[in-house]
Amino acid sequence: MASSSLPQGRNLSGSGDIGGAKEPLLNGVHKNSHNYFLLLAILPFLFPALEGLVYGYDIGATACATMSLESATLSGVSWYDLSSLQIGLITSGSLSGALIGCLLAFNAGDVLGRRFELISAAVLYSVGALITALAPEFPVMVIGRFLFGIGIGLAMHAAPMYMAETAPSQIRGQLLALKEFFIVIGMVVGYAVGSALVDVFGGWRYMYGASIPLALIMGIGMWWLPESPRWILLRAIQGKGNMHDLKETAICCLCRLRGRAIGDSAPALVEEMLEELYFVGEDNKPTLGEMFQGKCKKALVIGAGLVLFQQITGQPSVLYYAASIFQSAGFSAAADATRVSILLGLFKLVMTGAAVLVVDRFGRRPLLLGGVLGMVISLFMLGSYYLFLDDAPAVAAIALLLYVGCYQLSFGPIGWLMISEIFPLRFRGQGLSIGVLVNFAANALVTFAFSPLKALLGAGILFYVFGAIAVASLAFIFFIVPETKGLTLEEIEAKCL
Repeated sequence: MASSSLPQGRNLSGSGDIGGAKEPLLNGVHKNSHNYFLLLAILPFLFPALEGLVYGYDIGATACATMSLESATLSGVSWYDLSSLQIGLITSGSLSGALIGCLLAFNAGDVLGRRFELISAAVLYSVGALITALAPEFPVMVIGRFLFGIGIGLAMHAAPMYMAETAPSQIRGQLLALKEFFIVIGMVVGYAVGSALVDVFGGWRYMYGASIPLALIMGIGMWWLPESPRWILLRAIQGKGNMHDLKETAICCLCRLRGRAIGDSAPALVEEMLEELYFVGEDNKPTLGEMFQGKCKKALVIGAGLVLFQQITGQPSVLYYAASIFQSAGFSAAADATRVSILLGLFKLVMTGAAVLVVDRFGRRPLLLGGVLGMVISLFMLGSYYLFLDDAPAVAAIALLLYVGCYQLSFGPIGWLMISEIFPLRFRGQGLSIGVLVNFAANALVTFAFSPLKALLGAGILFYVFGAIAVASLAFIFFIVPETKGLTLEEIEAKCL
């Protein structure tokens, strides 16, 4: 729906933000520039973001846990002599579970609600980590990894929705980009804990068990937080409860999320949100066929396309070469793979922090276009190094850092940000489920296909292929992806789809 089609004077703010002065929008339309308590705005982000911390921690810890588990003297088990297939089951068990979690969330997510889905994810995180840490046999460990992975799938589905629907529109980009920041923090912590425990007897058990307290804090925090007011109102207008009771519940949730800053304006803001939900057609119950029509089809193309390009531009594979590139460039720390991982993790952290600071100032499109352009340059530099410049390892080291930095400024945080805010509310649960499923499936595909393609084509040609795909992703961003900076979720639906 184009903005010019909106009625004169129609207010499409409806974010649930707190009332304040008004500023002009388009064609006489105004939106509210709302006030809010920063602390109360951060809390609904903080506890859902812990799922990213736990997920990132698992990635980092698993890299070291497999080394500990395969040690004859330090593993503490008789089944330490694992085959490559068994190691693959351990490392990919959580990914397989995450795919199942995404499928479960497709229909269950909107029924459970964002809050209860995150509480369920925290329970699965805790149970899965506990089973993995205490596993007496290999099959039990795989079961634990699978349950943990289902928690990942549910959490990666629900957390972006909850954050997008409760965050003030002025800082929604920063808060959602911080989710990627938390994932990277988790990876760094996982590498650090793994490095500290890799020489400890039975250290892998402690590595996996260390995620349990984080999961419990996440679950307790989500139990304390209210449900998303938008989800409650969606159920109200779709006839899934008493309208008056659900409106009162939404008002209470909004007051808890905003505190005293909301004053007496909560009922009016809830009415405003309801009006806007009716206006954009959210009162119509969704059908599967509608997922691939109209606004939702466009949102699917944007969201699934971004997370697909996020993976098939080589992100899982480029880091595979990190240790050898740094070692060939003369960095002594590269002799130890865990130290290289920590070094790259810290660099990723810094660049993600930079993206968080500027995403709501510069917008999504400029960061995506600039960051992916840098990725294109770095991928062609890496390809040239392996084909023509093997006597200039500094080129490869610079290209690697350029790639990592540009990825963390663009696809890393903004891919997740965009799929969190681009889907219409009544399709948001299903749309995000498809987006997360595409992300995990593409990650698994690239990780699986990398070694065979490297053997077939060689590293240089393979990086050129990734570079060509990155060029295609630039065109996709330029022609397809809209700018959503500063818009409320209802305005995104009305103007960008």
